[in-house]
Amino acid sequence: MDKRFEPQEVEKGIYEKWECAGAFTPKIDPKKKPFTIILPLPNASDPMHIGHAVFAIEDIMVRYHRMLGEPTLWLPGADHAGIETQYVFERHLAEKGQSRFDFDRQTLYQMIWDFVEKNRKINQYQMKKLGFSLDWTRYHYSLEPEIVEQVMATFRKLYRDGFIYRGNKIVNYCTHCGTAFSDLEVSYVEREDSLYFLDYGPVQIATTRPETIFADVAVAVNPKDKRFKRLIGQKAVVPLIKREVPIVADSAVEMDFGTGALKITPGHDAADFEIGQRQKLSSVSCIGQDGKMLNCLPEIDGLYPKEAREKTVELLRREKKLLKVEPLEHTVGVCYRCKNLIEPLLAPQWFIRIKPLADPAIAAAKKGRTKFFPARFKKLYLDWLGNIRDWPFSRQIVWGPRIPAWYCLDCHGDIKLAFLDKNGKVALGTYGELKGRYTFAEIENGLQSLAAPAGVDFVIQGGRCPKCGSKHLIQETDTFDTWFLSGQWPLTTLGFNVEHPEKSAEDFRYFYPTSVLDTLWDIIFFWVGRMMMFGLYLAGDVPFRWVHLHARVVDKKGQKMSKSKGNVIDPLVISEKYGADALRMALVFGVAPASDIVVSEEKVRAMRNFANKVWNIGRFTKMSLGQKTKSKGKKMELRPEDRRIIKELGQLVKEVTESLDSFYFSRAAEAIYQFVWHRLADVYIEEIKDRLRGGDPAAQETLLTVTKTCLKLLHPFMPFVTEAVWENLDEEELLITSLWPKS
Repeated sequence: MDKRFEPQEVEKGIYEKWECAGAFTPKIDPKKKPFTIILPLPNASDPMHIGHAVFAIEDIMVRYHRMLGEPTLWLPGADHAGIETQYVFERHLAEKGQSRFDFDRQTLYQMIWDFVEKNRKINQYQMKKLGFSLDWTRYHYSLEPEIVEQVMATFRKLYRDGFIYRGNKIVNYCTHCGTAFSDLEVSYVEREDSLYFLDYGPVQIATTRPETIFADVAVAVNPKDKRFKRLIGQKAVVPLIKREVPIVADSAVEMDFGTGALKITPGHDAADFEIGQRQKLSSVSCIGQDGKMLNCLPEIDGLYPKEAREKTVELLRREKKLLKVEPLEHTVGVCYRCKNLIEPLLAPQWFIRIKPLADPAIAAAKKGRTKFFPARFKKLYLDWLGNIRDWPFSRQIVWGPRIPAWYCLDCHGDIKLAFLDKNGKVALGTYGELKGRYTFAEIENGLQSLAAPAGVDFVIQGGRCPKCGSKHLIQETDTFDTWFLSGQWPLTTLGFNVEHPEKSAEDFRYFYPTSVLDTLWDIIFFWVGRMMMFGLYLAGDVPFRWVHLHARVVDKKGQKMSKSKGNVIDPLVISEKYGADALRMALVFGVAPASDIVVSEEKVRAMRNFANKVWNIGRFTKMSLGQKTKSKGKKMELRPEDRRIIKELGQLVKEVTESLDSFYFSRAAEAIYQFVWHRLADVYIEEIKDRLRGGDPAAQETLLTVTKTCLKLLHPFMPFVTEAVWENLDEEELLITSLWPKS
C-alpha cells in the first residue's frame, strides 16, 4: 500500500468495480423485504451544487441496508423542471439578443430539448464521483414516453372522476415569465411602500394599489364595525371614473387597517376575489397578462403598473380625491424564479379539486402509515394539507408535456390564437378572423399560444369534434406543472399502470411502497404532500413508509444555496481537492437532524485527515501481518487489551446500528470516528506494537478483526477509502457486498 491515500487515483476504478459487479442492482426475492429509496429528482438542465451532495445521507442508508442482506434499490432520475429549465434557457437566448417569441412552439421545444440533453449527463457524472450507489439500470427521466403516457392517463382518470375543471379564477401570474404559479411558488419579501387614503364619497378607503381602482366593484366593511353600519347597502363612488359601487358587509375586513373600509377588486386580489364570490360581485380586469394596464383612462391604458400608479396618484391629487399618503412596510409576492412582482390576475386555468385527495393523505399520516423524522414536520405537513386550496396545475410555457385537451375551432371560432406564419411573423386573432388567410395546418404548426375563455368546452382526446364532427381540433397549449409529473414519480418510475393497475410491472409490485423518502423540508408541500395524494388516489397505498428530512446546506450568512444568489459551491471542486469521502463525512459529522449546516473547507480538510488515518491503519495492519492477512499455526492467547477492544467494538457495532436504524447519522459517524482514531489508533495499536513485532497471533488476529469490522461500519459514510483498504487486505469479496457485523 502507498504511504498516502490518493483519492483521485483510486475513486474512479473502485466505482467501476462496483458497477461491473452489479452491486447497485438488487435482485427481486419474494422471501425478503426490500429497502427502497427514490432519489429526489435533480434538474436535468443544471449541474448539482453542494446542497445536493447531502443525498449522501441516502447512500448511507442504502449501503447499510444492502450490507444487511436486503434487496436494496436506490432509483435515480432527472426532472425536466418545466419553468426553471425554460427560464435558464431564455437567459441563454437573451445573451444572443433573442427571446422565446422569436420561435414557433415546436422549434423552441426542440431547442430546449437539445440544451437539456447536453447537460443531463452532468448530474450522473457528479453522482458517480460522489460515490452514490444508484441503480443506473433503472434510471428514468420525466419526459420519457412511458412516463408521460402514465401522466396523461392520470389526467384522464382525474377528469373522469370529476377532480379536474377549467375555471376563471385569480391566479399568481408572473408577467415576465408569462405563466401562472401556485401559491407555493410565490416568494414573499418585505418592502417599503405607501398607503394611499382615497375619497369614495360617503366613505374613505386606504389602499396600497391606487392603480387598480379602475377594476373596483365594491367597498367592504366589517359588519361589527359601528362606524359604517348605517352605510351598508348604500353606494360609494370610485374616483376618476365616477363608478357607483355597493357598500357591503364582510367579516374578512380588518377593522384596524387603514380606514376600516376596503376597496374590493376581485380581478386583482385573491382575498378580494373570495369576498366577491361570497357577495356575488362581478369581476373586472385592468391589468393584462402582458403586464400592461387596460380598461382604464386613455392616459393610463398601456402603461405598466408602476408608471400607472404614479399617473393615477397625480390624477387623484388633481381631482382632490387623494386625502393623504402614509409610509407602509408590508410583504409582497414575487416570482421565485425571476424575482419580479407577481400580479394576481383573473385568468382561465386548469385546476384539481384537491380536498378529496388531501383528506386520505391527512388520515394516512395521522394513523402512522407514513411517519416523519424529525417528528415536528408532521404538524407542518398536516397544517398545509388541512388548509389546502385547489391546485392550479397548468403553466403557460412550452417546456413540458401539453395538457391533453382539445378545442373545436369550428364550434368556438372566438378562441384567440397566436402563431408564427411562414414568414416568421406573429399572427394574432380568432380562428374566425384568420381562417380566410391561413390554413388550419399553418395555424396548428406555427401555434405559440391560445386563449380560450373559461366556459369553452373541450374534449380530452383528438380526432373529431363530438358535436359538429370537425377535424379542426387544436390542443391546449398550457403544459403540466412540473410537480404534476414529479408527484407521481414513485409510481411511474416503478412501472405502475394507471388504467390497468393489475398490469403494473414487477418492480412496482415488489418495491412499492418505498421505504424512505429523504428530502429537504422546504419541499414538503411541493413534493411530499403531492406524492402522498397521488399514491393513495392511484395505487391505494402511501408511496413511502418514512419521510426523512435532512439538513440544509447554507452559506456563511445562513442563506440557502442558490444559483440565482451566486452562493453555490461545486461539490466536484471540493471532492477533487480532498476526496469524495471527506466531503461526504463533512456533510454528516456533527450535524443535527434537519438543521442548517455550513460546509467549511476546514471541516472537509479534517475529514480528509481522517480518511488518511483509516488508510494508515489499514496499511499498518497489512504490514503487521506480513504478506498474509491471516495468522495460522500459532496458539491464540488474548490479553486484557485484546478483550477490552473486542468488547468496545461490540458496543460500537450496537451503537452504530441503532443510530442508523433511527436516522441519527451524525451520532453513528461520530462514534466510528472516535473509536477508530482514539480507541483503535491512539490506544490499542500503541499497546500491541511490541507484540506485533514478535508475531503474536492474538494481537494480529484481533487487529485484523477490529480493522475489518471498522471498515464495514465506516463504509456507508466513506465508501472509497474503506473499499480500497479492504481490497489491500486481500479480501476477494467486495466490501460493498459484504454483510454488516453483528453486535
